[in-house]
Amino acid sequence: MPSAASGGPVPGLLDIPGPLLDTTMDQLRTLVLVRELGTALAAARRLGREQSSVQKQLDTLNRNFARLCGEPLVVKQGRGKDVLFTPSGQSFVDLAGRTLDEWLDGVRDARRVRGETITVGTTRFTLEFMANAGEHVAEEFARRGVEMRVLHLRTRELLDALRTKQADLVCGSVLVTADGAELDGFDVLEWRRSGLVLVTNLPPEVLGERRIGVGRLPSLPLVVPNSGLISGFLGAWFGRDYRDELDIVSEVDDVRYGFDLLRRGLMQGCMVVTRGVGEAADDGRLPEGRGLRTVELVDEVDPARQVLVGAFARRGERDGCAAEHPLNLLWSALERENERWKDLLGPAEPWCGAPSSGIPG
Repeated sequence: MPSAASGGPVPGLLDIPGPLLDTTMDQLRTLVLVRELGTALAAARRLGREQSSVQKQLDTLNRNFARLCGEPLVVKQGRGKDVLFTPSGQSFVDLAGRTLDEWLDGVRDARRVRGETITVGTTRFTLEFMANAGEHVAEEFARRGVEMRVLHLRTRELLDALRTKQADLVCGSVLVTADGAELDGFDVLEWRRSGLVLVTNLPPEVLGERRIGVGRLPSLPLVVPNSGLISGFLGAWFGRDYRDELDIVSEVDDVRYGFDLLRRGLMQGCMVVTRGVGEAADDGRLPEGRGLRTVELVDEVDPARQVLVGAFARRGERDGCAAEHPLNLLWSALERENERWKDLLGPAEPWCGAPSSGIPG
């Protein structure tokens, strides 16, 4: 490390102005909240404080930074109006936000590495499976004081939640090709692979086949999600402008809403879903799907794509942790749940999740 005599960073640290050293993280948080919410009153309500307390912090920041850079950070514009940030204020509030985020990330990383906390993400359909696995480790986590946080994620958010370190382990479905390149950088506990199906209220005389190729989709009225896994398939099959190629009668952001549209006859057509969701509708685990028919969808496009349902973690991270680290304990619990349901269903049937809840995919 460079010494003070070598002109390294130490002299700069020793020369930090007093007003800057007096700035606290609490003041920075207040500044960011005022920018996000607009007024000192709104920030005070969010913080559970008196408006005068927040205003005092702003006055202190204004006074200190006026000495440092020649202008205050914020200017009041009158009762009921949003605070005006000066050019210096805009620069420093952005810096304050990044500083707080970096410190929070550092604290979370330190707690995660030490095994004091673990954050898991799961989709709606894999929540019960994660809950079952969580029961295996609950007593040990409680004994050690391990905090387990759970994030509700949509399919499109799963792997990004790992990449950005929002989560340490996630459960759900991802779209993969045969070479699995989409999973580079991740450890995978695979539960099942499957394709897609159509759930339909069209009468047999209109759509009587039990299986059709994807080439038939442009001729059918479709209910499709507006983003996520299914839109990834459609984009791969028909290009980025697939909405121009298909007869989309409704776009939905929740599969149950799509089921309701079809079951209640508000739309006549087909909804593209994963095979696991179709199976859950067929056997009553998704009551919204009762009375609808399922048609297998055959992928005729090269390279073929599948839905992989499972658990995912950042590659190599588990190996870098001790066996008793919460990440490894929870991963092992998921492996036990996986094997338990395989044993219950027997070797003759492809595993498709817990009979009580299912693992759609």
